[in-house]
Amino acid sequence: MKFIKLRNKKPVLPIMQGGMGVGVSRSSLAGAVAKEGGIGIISTAQIGYDEPDFETDTADCNLRAIEKHIRLAKEKANGNGLVGVNVMHALQHYKDHVMTAARAGADLIVCGAGLATDLPDLVVGTDAAIAPIVSSRKASELIVRMWQKKYNRIPDLIVIEGPLAGGHLGFKRELLDELDTLDYDAEIRSILEYVRTFGKENGCYIPVFVGGGIMNQEDADHIFSLGADGIQVATRFVATWECDASPNYKQAYVNAKKEDITIIKSPVGMPGRALNNAFIKRTLTEPVSIQKCFHCIKNCNPTQIPYCITKALIDAVNGDVENGLVFCGGRVDEIHEITTVRNVIDELLSLGAYKNTQPAQMAAGF
Repeated sequence: MKFIKLRNKKPVLPIMQGGMGVGVSRSSLAGAVAKEGGIGIISTAQIGYDEPDFETDTADCNLRAIEKHIRLAKEKANGNGLVGVNVMHALQHYKDHVMTAARAGADLIVCGAGLATDLPDLVVGTDAAIAPIVSSRKASELIVRMWQKKYNRIPDLIVIEGPLAGGHLGFKRELLDELDTLDYDAEIRSILEYVRTFGKENGCYIPVFVGGGIMNQEDADHIFSLGADGIQVATRFVATWECDASPNYKQAYVNAKKEDITIIKSPVGMPGRALNNAFIKRTLTEPVSIQKCFHCIKNCNPTQIPYCITKALIDAVNGDVENGLVFCGGRVDEIHEITTVRNVIDELLSLGAYKNTQPAQMAAGF
Protein backbone atom coordinates (compact mmCIF):
# COMPACT_ATOMS: atom_id res chain seq x y z
CA MET A 1 0.00 0.00 0.00
CA LYS A 2 1.48 3.33 -1.10
CA PHE A 3 0.84 6.13 1.36
CA ILE A 4 0.67 9.78 0.33
CA LYS A 5 2.40 12.67 2.06
CA LEU A 6 1.35 16.28 1.46
CA ARG A 7 3.57 19.12 2.57
CA ASN A 8 4.57 18.32 6.17
CA LYS A 9 1.42 16.31 6.92
CA LYS A 10 1.22 12.76 8.17
CA PRO A 11 1.17 9.95 5.54
CA VAL A 12 -2.35 8.98 4.49
CA LEU A 13 -4.10 6.41 2.34
CA PRO A 14 -4.25 7.33 -1.38
CA ILE A 15 -7.94 8.20 -1.27
CA MET A 16 -9.70 11.53 -0.93
CA GLN A 17 -13.44 11.94 -0.48
CA GLY A 18 -14.71 14.61 -2.86
CA GLY A 19 -16.34 17.75 -1.53
CA MET A 20 -20.13 17.81 -1.93
CA GLY A 21 -22.34 20.78 -1.09
CA VAL A 22 -24.80 21.84 0.12
CA GLY A 23 -24.49 19.88 3.35
CA VAL A 24 -23.68 16.48 1.84
CA SER A 25 -20.06 16.37 3.00
CA ARG A 26 -19.59 18.12 6.30
CA SER A 27 -17.91 16.96 9.52
CA SER A 28 -19.61 13.58 9.85
CA LEU A 29 -18.50 12.23 6.48
CA ALA A 30 -15.15 14.02 6.30
CA GLY A 31 -14.29 13.01 9.85
CA ALA A 32 -15.18 9.37 9.17
CA VAL A 33 -12.97 9.24 6.07
CA ALA A 34 -10.07 10.81 7.94
CA LYS A 35 -10.58 8.41 10.86
CA GLU A 36 -9.97 5.53 8.45
CA GLY A 37 -6.69 7.11 7.33
CA GLY A 38 -7.84 8.93 4.18
CA ILE A 39 -8.44 12.58 3.29
CA GLY A 40 -11.90 13.76 4.32
CA ILE A 41 -13.20 16.87 2.59
CA ILE A 42 -15.82 19.33 3.88
CA SER A 43 -17.65 21.40 1.26
CA THR A 44 -17.98 25.04 2.30
CA ALA A 45 -20.79 25.75 -0.18
CA GLN A 46 -23.61 27.12 2.01
CA ILE A 47 -22.23 24.95 4.81
CA GLY A 48 -24.18 26.92 7.44
CA TYR A 49 -27.57 26.21 5.85
CA ASP A 50 -28.98 24.78 9.08
CA GLU A 51 -27.77 27.57 11.36
CA PRO A 52 -30.77 29.37 12.97
CA ASP A 53 -29.91 32.77 11.43
CA PHE A 54 -28.88 31.51 7.99
CA GLU A 55 -31.54 33.46 6.10
CA THR A 56 -30.73 36.75 7.80
CA ASP A 57 -26.93 36.44 8.06
CA THR A 58 -25.90 33.86 5.47
CA ALA A 59 -22.27 34.89 5.03
CA ASP A 60 -21.45 34.90 8.75
CA CYS A 61 -23.28 31.59 9.29
CA ASN A 62 -21.12 29.96 6.65
CA LEU A 63 -17.89 31.22 8.22
CA ARG A 64 -18.94 30.02 11.67
CA ALA A 65 -19.95 26.65 10.25
CA ILE A 66 -16.60 26.24 8.46
CA GLU A 67 -14.76 26.61 11.75
CA LYS A 68 -17.23 24.36 13.58
CA HIS A 69 -17.17 21.52 11.09
CA ILE A 70 -13.38 21.50 10.75
CA ARG A 71 -13.17 21.18 14.53
CA LEU A 72 -15.83 18.45 14.68
CA ALA A 73 -14.27 16.49 11.82
CA LYS A 74 -10.86 16.56 13.45
CA GLU A 75 -12.34 15.40 16.73
CA LYS A 76 -13.99 12.51 14.93
CA ALA A 77 -10.78 11.64 13.06
CA ASN A 78 -9.00 11.31 16.42
CA GLY A 79 -5.59 12.16 15.00
CA ASN A 80 -5.88 9.99 11.90
CA GLY A 81 -5.91 11.01 8.25
CA LEU A 82 -6.34 14.58 7.05
CA VAL A 83 -9.31 16.95 7.13
CA GLY A 84 -9.63 19.44 4.30
CA VAL A 85 -12.17 21.71 2.66
CA ASN A 86 -13.43 22.20 -0.88
CA VAL A 87 -14.07 25.85 -1.74
CA MET A 88 -15.68 26.70 -5.07
CA HIS A 89 -13.84 29.56 -6.77
CA ALA A 90 -17.22 30.68 -8.12
CA LEU A 91 -18.50 31.52 -4.62
CA GLN A 92 -19.03 35.20 -3.85
CA HIS A 93 -17.24 34.72 -0.53
CA TYR A 94 -14.57 32.38 -1.88
CA LYS A 95 -11.67 34.33 -0.34
CA ASP A 96 -13.31 34.52 3.08
CA HIS A 97 -14.02 30.79 3.02
CA VAL A 98 -10.41 29.92 2.15
CA MET A 99 -8.88 32.22 4.77
CA THR A 100 -11.31 31.06 7.47
CA ALA A 101 -10.63 27.39 6.72
CA ALA A 102 -6.87 27.91 6.70
CA ARG A 103 -6.92 29.74 10.03
CA ALA A 104 -9.22 27.07 11.49
CA GLY A 105 -6.60 24.41 10.82
CA ALA A 106 -7.75 22.74 7.60
CA ASP A 107 -5.00 20.37 6.48
CA LEU A 108 -5.84 20.85 2.81
CA ILE A 109 -7.78 23.38 0.75
CA VAL A 110 -9.08 22.17 -2.61
CA CYS A 111 -10.48 24.65 -5.13
CA GLY A 112 -12.50 24.03 -8.28
CA ALA A 113 -15.37 25.62 -10.25
CA GLY A 114 -12.90 28.05 -11.79
CA LEU A 115 -9.14 28.53 -11.60
CA ALA A 116 -8.08 29.72 -8.15
CA THR A 117 -5.03 31.61 -9.37
CA ASP A 118 -4.78 33.59 -6.10
CA LEU A 119 -5.12 30.64 -3.71
CA PRO A 120 -1.47 30.72 -2.46
CA ASP A 121 -1.89 34.32 -1.34
CA LEU A 122 -4.91 33.43 0.78
CA VAL A 123 -3.14 30.84 2.95
CA VAL A 124 -0.01 32.83 3.77
CA GLY A 125 0.95 32.36 7.40
CA THR A 126 -0.88 29.05 7.75
CA ASP A 127 0.15 25.43 7.35
CA ALA A 128 -2.63 24.52 4.91
CA ALA A 129 -1.71 22.46 1.86
CA ILE A 130 -3.39 23.68 -1.34
CA ALA A 131 -4.69 21.90 -4.43
CA PRO A 132 -6.42 23.03 -7.63
CA ILE A 133 -9.02 20.91 -9.40
CA VAL A 134 -8.36 20.74 -13.14
CA SER A 135 -9.87 18.90 -16.08
CA SER A 136 -7.33 19.64 -18.82
CA ARG A 137 -3.61 19.92 -19.39
CA LYS A 138 -4.06 23.55 -20.41
CA ALA A 139 -5.60 24.42 -17.05
CA SER A 140 -2.87 22.48 -15.23
CA GLU A 141 -0.08 24.35 -17.00
CA LEU A 142 -1.72 27.72 -16.45
CA ILE A 143 -2.22 27.39 -12.71
CA VAL A 144 1.10 25.69 -11.94
CA ARG A 145 3.10 28.31 -13.84
CA MET A 146 1.15 31.22 -12.38
CA TRP A 147 1.50 29.98 -8.80
CA GLN A 148 5.22 29.50 -9.30
CA LYS A 149 5.82 32.84 -11.03
CA LYS A 150 3.63 35.04 -8.85
CA TYR A 151 3.87 33.35 -5.45
CA ASN A 152 6.87 31.02 -5.68
CA ARG A 153 4.50 28.25 -4.63
CA ILE A 154 3.65 24.98 -6.29
CA PRO A 155 0.53 22.89 -5.65
CA ASP A 156 0.86 20.40 -2.81
CA LEU A 157 -1.57 18.21 -4.73
CA ILE A 158 -3.36 18.35 -8.07
CA VAL A 159 -6.83 16.86 -8.52
CA ILE A 160 -7.90 15.82 -12.03
CA GLU A 161 -11.69 15.65 -12.22
CA GLY A 162 -13.08 13.70 -15.18
CA PRO A 163 -16.37 13.97 -17.07
CA LEU A 164 -18.14 11.23 -15.06
CA ALA A 165 -17.97 13.25 -11.84
CA GLY A 166 -21.07 14.60 -10.12
CA GLY A 167 -22.22 18.15 -9.58
CA HIS A 168 -20.69 21.01 -11.54
CA LEU A 169 -18.39 19.87 -14.33
CA GLY A 170 -15.47 21.56 -16.05
CA PHE A 171 -16.49 20.42 -19.53
CA LYS A 172 -18.59 21.77 -22.37
CA ARG A 173 -22.07 20.31 -22.71
CA GLU A 174 -21.34 18.96 -26.20
CA LEU A 175 -18.46 16.88 -24.87
CA LEU A 176 -20.56 15.48 -22.04
CA ASP A 177 -23.16 14.37 -24.57
CA GLU A 178 -20.51 12.30 -26.39
CA LEU A 179 -18.84 10.43 -23.54
CA ASP A 180 -18.86 7.16 -25.47
CA THR A 181 -16.32 8.58 -27.91
CA LEU A 182 -14.16 10.41 -25.36
CA ASP A 183 -10.77 8.98 -24.43
CA TYR A 184 -10.23 10.84 -21.18
CA ASP A 185 -7.39 8.51 -20.22
CA ALA A 186 -5.31 10.31 -22.84
CA GLU A 187 -5.97 13.65 -21.11
CA ILE A 188 -5.06 12.17 -17.73
CA ARG A 189 -1.77 10.85 -19.14
CA SER A 190 -1.05 14.24 -20.71
CA ILE A 191 -1.63 16.10 -17.43
CA LEU A 192 0.50 13.57 -15.56
CA GLU A 193 3.27 13.95 -18.14
CA TYR A 194 3.32 17.70 -17.64
CA VAL A 195 3.22 17.51 -13.83
CA ARG A 196 5.99 14.90 -13.67
CA THR A 197 8.20 16.90 -16.07
CA PHE A 198 7.61 20.08 -14.09
CA GLY A 199 8.50 18.25 -10.89
CA LYS A 200 11.78 16.96 -12.28
CA GLU A 201 12.73 20.37 -13.60
CA ASN A 202 12.00 22.00 -10.25
CA GLY A 203 13.28 19.32 -7.89
CA CYS A 204 9.89 18.51 -6.41
CA TYR A 205 7.15 15.89 -6.57
CA ILE A 206 3.49 16.85 -6.87
CA PRO A 207 1.04 14.05 -6.05
CA VAL A 208 -1.85 13.75 -8.50
CA PHE A 209 -5.29 12.39 -7.61
CA VAL A 210 -7.92 11.52 -10.22
CA GLY A 211 -11.68 11.55 -9.68
CA GLY A 212 -14.86 11.00 -11.63
CA GLY A 213 -16.73 7.73 -12.05
CA ILE A 214 -14.64 5.62 -9.66
CA MET A 215 -16.96 3.02 -8.20
CA ASN A 216 -14.96 -0.14 -7.49
CA GLN A 217 -11.49 -1.62 -7.09
CA GLU A 218 -11.13 -2.22 -10.82
CA ASP A 219 -11.73 1.50 -11.48
CA ALA A 220 -9.23 2.48 -8.79
CA ASP A 221 -6.61 0.06 -10.10
CA HIS A 222 -7.07 1.50 -13.58
CA ILE A 223 -6.44 5.04 -12.32
CA PHE A 224 -3.31 3.89 -10.51
CA SER A 225 -2.13 2.11 -13.67
CA LEU A 226 -2.24 5.45 -15.51
CA GLY A 227 0.30 6.79 -13.03
CA ALA A 228 -1.92 8.65 -10.56
CA ASP A 229 -0.92 8.72 -6.90
CA GLY A 230 -4.43 8.58 -5.51
CA ILE A 231 -8.16 8.65 -6.22
CA GLN A 232 -10.87 11.17 -5.42
CA VAL A 233 -14.24 9.56 -4.74
CA ALA A 234 -17.51 11.32 -3.95
CA THR A 235 -20.64 9.50 -5.14
CA ARG A 236 -19.76 6.22 -3.41
CA PHE A 237 -19.48 8.00 -0.06
CA VAL A 238 -22.99 9.48 -0.23
CA ALA A 239 -24.60 6.10 0.34
CA THR A 240 -22.87 5.60 3.69
CA TRP A 241 -24.33 5.83 7.16
CA GLU A 242 -21.79 8.52 8.03
CA CYS A 243 -22.71 10.87 5.18
CA ASP A 244 -24.22 14.16 6.38
CA ALA A 245 -27.17 14.07 3.95
CA SER A 246 -30.64 12.93 5.00
CA PRO A 247 -31.69 9.26 4.74
CA ASN A 248 -34.00 10.16 1.82
CA TYR A 249 -31.06 11.65 -0.08
CA LYS A 250 -28.98 8.51 0.38
CA GLN A 251 -31.90 6.30 -0.63
CA ALA A 252 -32.33 8.33 -3.82
CA TYR A 253 -28.83 7.17 -4.79
CA VAL A 254 -29.68 3.57 -3.99
CA ASN A 255 -32.88 3.76 -6.04
CA ALA A 256 -31.31 5.56 -9.02
CA LYS A 257 -31.34 3.91 -12.44
CA LYS A 258 -29.20 4.76 -15.44
CA GLU A 259 -32.07 6.57 -17.13
CA ASP A 260 -32.47 8.83 -14.08
CA ILE A 261 -29.09 10.52 -14.65
CA THR A 262 -29.10 13.75 -16.64
CA ILE A 263 -26.93 16.74 -17.50
CA ILE A 264 -28.42 20.09 -16.55
CA LYS A 265 -27.44 23.70 -17.05
CA SER A 266 -26.90 24.99 -13.55
CA PRO A 267 -27.78 28.57 -12.57
CA VAL A 268 -24.04 28.83 -11.93
CA GLY A 269 -23.64 28.75 -15.72
CA MET A 270 -21.86 25.40 -15.81
CA PRO A 271 -23.16 22.01 -16.83
CA GLY A 272 -23.88 19.67 -13.95
CA ARG A 273 -24.90 16.06 -13.45
CA ALA A 274 -27.99 15.33 -11.37
CA LEU A 275 -30.93 13.00 -10.90
CA ASN A 276 -33.74 13.78 -13.34
CA ASN A 277 -36.47 14.19 -10.73
CA ALA A 278 -39.73 16.14 -10.71
CA PHE A 279 -37.88 19.34 -9.85
CA ILE A 280 -35.56 19.15 -12.86
CA LYS A 281 -38.43 18.34 -15.21
CA ARG A 282 -40.43 21.27 -13.86
CA THR A 283 -37.58 23.75 -14.39
CA LEU A 284 -37.43 22.83 -18.09
CA THR A 285 -40.90 24.25 -18.70
CA GLU A 286 -41.16 27.12 -16.25
CA PRO A 287 -38.91 28.99 -13.82
CA VAL A 288 -39.27 28.34 -10.10
CA SER A 289 -40.16 31.48 -8.16
CA ILE A 290 -37.18 32.90 -6.26
CA GLN A 291 -38.23 34.37 -2.93
CA LYS A 292 -34.77 35.24 -1.62
CA CYS A 293 -31.21 35.57 -2.94
CA PHE A 294 -28.55 33.96 -0.75
CA HIS A 295 -25.68 35.63 -2.64
CA CYS A 296 -23.85 32.35 -3.15
CA ILE A 297 -22.38 32.58 -6.67
CA LYS A 298 -20.41 35.49 -8.11
CA ASN A 299 -22.16 35.81 -11.45
CA CYS A 300 -25.69 34.80 -10.45
CA ASN A 301 -28.49 37.19 -11.41
CA PRO A 302 -31.77 36.16 -9.70
CA THR A 303 -33.80 37.80 -12.46
CA GLN A 304 -32.24 35.61 -15.15
CA ILE A 305 -32.02 32.12 -13.63
CA PRO A 306 -34.65 29.34 -13.62
CA TYR A 307 -34.35 28.62 -9.88
CA CYS A 308 -32.29 29.35 -6.77
CA ILE A 309 -29.59 26.70 -6.56
CA THR A 310 -29.09 27.25 -2.84
CA LYS A 311 -32.73 26.57 -2.01
CA ALA A 312 -32.88 23.60 -4.41
CA LEU A 313 -29.82 21.98 -2.84
CA ILE A 314 -31.00 22.64 0.72
CA ASP A 315 -34.42 21.12 -0.02
CA ALA A 316 -32.76 17.99 -1.39
CA VAL A 317 -30.21 17.47 1.39
CA ASN A 318 -33.01 17.89 3.93
CA GLY A 319 -34.88 15.00 2.32
CA ASP A 320 -37.23 16.44 -0.33
CA VAL A 321 -35.48 14.61 -3.16
CA GLU A 322 -38.30 15.07 -5.67
CA ASN A 323 -38.55 18.84 -5.26
CA GLY A 324 -34.87 19.64 -4.79
CA LEU A 325 -31.63 19.38 -6.76
CA VAL A 326 -29.82 16.05 -6.28
CA PHE A 327 -26.35 16.12 -7.81
CA CYS A 328 -24.78 12.72 -8.54
CA GLY A 329 -21.96 10.99 -10.38
CA GLY A 330 -22.29 9.39 -13.80
CA ARG A 331 -22.44 5.85 -12.38
CA VAL A 332 -24.72 6.38 -9.39
CA ASP A 333 -26.96 3.61 -10.72
CA GLU A 334 -24.31 1.08 -9.63
CA ILE A 335 -24.98 1.82 -5.94
CA HIS A 336 -27.41 -0.69 -4.43
CA GLU A 337 -27.06 -0.32 -0.67
CA ILE A 338 -26.14 2.02 2.14
CA THR A 339 -22.90 0.90 3.76
CA THR A 340 -20.07 2.32 5.89
CA VAL A 341 -17.14 4.56 5.04
CA ARG A 342 -14.75 1.81 6.11
CA ASN A 343 -16.35 -0.70 3.72
CA VAL A 344 -16.12 1.75 0.81
CA ILE A 345 -12.43 2.43 1.44
CA ASP A 346 -11.66 -1.26 1.94
CA GLU A 347 -13.36 -2.15 -1.32
CA LEU A 348 -11.80 0.60 -3.41
CA LEU A 349 -8.26 0.09 -2.15
CA SER A 350 -8.49 -3.66 -1.58
CA LEU A 351 -6.99 -3.27 1.86
CA GLY A 352 -7.51 -6.93 2.73
CA ALA A 353 -5.41 -7.65 5.80
CA TYR A 354 -5.64 -4.00 6.82
CA LYS A 355 -9.40 -4.27 7.25
CA ASN A 356 -9.27 -4.46 11.02
CA THR A 357 -6.14 -2.36 11.45
CA GLN A 358 -6.32 1.16 12.80
CA PRO A 359 -5.07 3.91 10.44
CA ALA A 360 -2.48 5.09 12.97
CA GLN A 361 -0.86 1.66 12.93
CA MET A 362 -0.93 1.58 9.16
CA ALA A 363 0.76 4.98 8.93
CA ALA A 364 3.41 3.91 11.43
CA GLY A 365 4.52 1.23 8.99
CA PHE A 366 4.98 3.71 6.16
